[in-house]
Amino acid sequence: MKLNWAERWAVNNPLRVIQQRLEIRWMKKRAALKSGAVVLEVGCGRGAGARLILNEFRPSLLHAQDLDMRMIQDARNYLSPEEHKKISLFVGDVFRLPYRDGALDAVFDFGVLHHVPDWYGVLSEIARILRANGVFFLEEIYPPLYQNFLTRAILLHPREGRFCSQDLKQGLEKVNLPLEFFLEWERIGIVGVSVKSIFPQGESQLSPEPADDGHQRDKGKDQQKIEES
Repeated sequence: MKLNWAERWAVNNPLRVIQQRLEIRWMKKRAALKSGAVVLEVGCGRGAGARLILNEFRPSLLHAQDLDMRMIQDARNYLSPEEHKKISLFVGDVFRLPYRDGALDAVFDFGVLHHVPDWYGVLSEIARILRANGVFFLEEIYPPLYQNFLTRAILLHPREGRFCSQDLKQGLEKVNLPLEFFLEWERIGIVGVSVKSIFPQGESQLSPEPADDGHQRDKGKDQQKIEES
């Protein structure tokens, strides 16, 4: 879904850049990328986030996608010739990203999912293009912030099937992108870091404990003590 005039103003003001800078620095402290990483930002807008990602994470190549040609044109003007050498801008559909399975080291999302009717489908596509142990960096907001009686009239968002905290976390788990770190503000939104699991959902990532009858008995006693207390 393309942004309307009010949303373009909201994401293209100096305060938004300050907010993204703080979020990206928090993200980097939780999951720095390896040398030579190839990454994608979905919904890049005018390119402010792409510049911050490039400066902080230093990927070898950053793909920056947006559905709106106008936003891509703005990004081409916003970014410097030197930045264009490492940032590849393109108009594209986030449901059909032009990458093979497991092609990318990281994907960045700054407030894109809540604009999409089928947000779970977007999560599935992001999980598909991430390599095993690839990282999904996300910032998202919840309906009380953008569907209240003040914002609903001026902001353009899907009305049905929206996600709150539990929905988003469960969706990430289902596509094998469990949250490793996150900051969350009730009824407002979340900033998080997910890592693509190398195990399908439902399989344990821990090796079975070696058979040890005494050890198992001790564990059973400890559990019994807990239940009796």
